[in-house]
Amino acid sequence: MILGLKVLALIPARGGSKGLPRKNVLSLAGKPMVAWSIDAAKNSRYVDEVVVSTDNEEIASVSKQHGANVPFMRPAHLAEDGSTTIDVALHTVEQLPDYDILVILQPTSPLRLSEDIDQTIERMIDANTTSAVTVTEPAKSPFWSYTLEQDGRLQTLIDDELAVKRRQDLPDAYVLNGAVYTICIEEMLKCKCFVSEDTVANIMPPNRSLDIDTEFDFKLVEFYMQETDYPSNNNMPHIVAAT
Repeated sequence: MILGLKVLALIPARGGSKGLPRKNVLSLAGKPMVAWSIDAAKNSRYVDEVVVSTDNEEIASVSKQHGANVPFMRPAHLAEDGSTTIDVALHTVEQLPDYDILVILQPTSPLRLSEDIDQTIERMIDANTTSAVTVTEPAKSPFWSYTLEQDGRLQTLIDDELAVKRRQDLPDAYVLNGAVYTICIEEMLKCKCFVSEDTVANIMPPNRSLDIDTEFDFKLVEFYMQETDYPSNNNMPHIVAAT
């Protein structure tokens, strides 16, 4: 709870992953991938309840074992390849109406810390806005991006002049890293979105912004965790995210 507002953390974890089968329950550096997000949420200073929305009994069982609540099973029509996270969020708050702030934590962002969750909530409150999200600097500037014509010729995507500048001469740019989405539920019910012109950003470092979609991503994150002796959020020292 923050300023009397009740906070619900939602971890959307369906069972139909094709890029990396069973990814949400695969053992990552010693515990199921979904458990990293559960632990981060449970150690937040502001989160009142941690809920996993899933259509899969194995994910539900593993989530409960690691301390999350699974008060309902997600309907099949919200667990298809084309299903959206906003629809899952709307379904969740319909089932659990007694909260003021919703925090979305994708299980594919296991390097996110409890501090990242809390700082994103604080950014929203301090800015007196209705939503906040985590972002990071991209590995390659979007100003260096191109499209391809039908004959294979390069076409500058954004600006011809910026495309030839050195990185240090380019404007700062950020991308959503998918780690934390925070929104006032009343606003979400109106706009049916997580990001609007009113959204503020909480900047996270690239090393905590890795997102797992493929086997390569999984192995990369696992290697990073092992090589850096990445600890559980239960034992994580206080680390201040970039702002």
